[in-house]
Amino acid sequence: MNGPTVLVLRALGLGDLLTAVPALRGLRSAYPDHQVVLAAPASLRELALLTGAVDDLLPTPQLGRINWREPSPVVAVNLHGRGPQSTCALRALEPTTLLTHAGSEVPGPEWDSDLHEVVRWCRMLAYFGIPAAPSNLDLRRPRLPSPLPRAVVVHPGCGFPARQWPPERYAAVARRLAGAGLHVIMTGSAVERPLAQQVAATAGLPEDAVLAGRTTLSELAALVANATMVICGDTGIAHLATAYRTPSVVLFGPVSPRHWGPPPERPQHCALWAGRTGDTFADRPDPGLLQITTADVLAATARLIETAPSNQADHVIEARVK
Repeated sequence: MNGPTVLVLRALGLGDLLTAVPALRGLRSAYPDHQVVLAAPASLRELALLTGAVDDLLPTPQLGRINWREPSPVVAVNLHGRGPQSTCALRALEPTTLLTHAGSEVPGPEWDSDLHEVVRWCRMLAYFGIPAAPSNLDLRRPRLPSPLPRAVVVHPGCGFPARQWPPERYAAVARRLAGAGLHVIMTGSAVERPLAQQVAATAGLPEDAVLAGRTTLSELAALVANATMVICGDTGIAHLATAYRTPSVVLFGPVSPRHWGPPPERPQHCALWAGRTGDTFADRPDPGLLQITTADVLAATARLIETAPSNQADHVIEARVK
């Protein structure tokens, strides 16, 4: 690799990448003559390059030893977590400068658990004199066309059972929207395809409405960028909707949207939350998430559809479910 390198560790998922985009752009501006390399899962390569802040991706599927075979990076940046494992993995590369949260014998800002994920990393860089704007979340559009333009994207899967809204409720929403003449499709990973098929069948949608497991990440990005709306839980595709300013209804359960939700200056996103937090790693849907009804979701979609053409709302609709 030619020239000095900034190596950034964030070996996490889609939503984690997208919430780190403002920090990545801050680093890009601070080190314009350096190669910025992101250590992250290989599947995120195409989207990482769409940030315009990353020159290359070093496949890093999980936290552990970083497979870096180049000369020591000039700057190593820990956007992965608070350490110590992530910090130690970067220190082992012997960078000239290490940017991370404070830890044993490592300077940096103290970790604050009560911050939005986007703000957390911008704040860390600010400690080291690197400005980064939390609002700088937009992503370049993929060059490939959308598989189904103007669709309503329903994404029923979620990585944690605690964040999983019941399939029959997603089906009820999808059935109502399809009955209103909207083109409703189901997305998800290959693992989530049976769930998407179940929801589609219950909603009375045709088999070809199920795209789960049939799109690459770039195709999913193109789909969301050109969608009418996204309806999903607190998971990666919600951050894609934010990145492309696509109207979205996002259902929050054990985690507050104040920590992971859409930014307040974007009126096209609706965060539904019952106002209570819980165990993110529970093996069943969070009680607060279950307080969100199909009527709540349909009301939110109606509001966004009505306001989408004028786009004159002053803030994100954050509906507190009673």
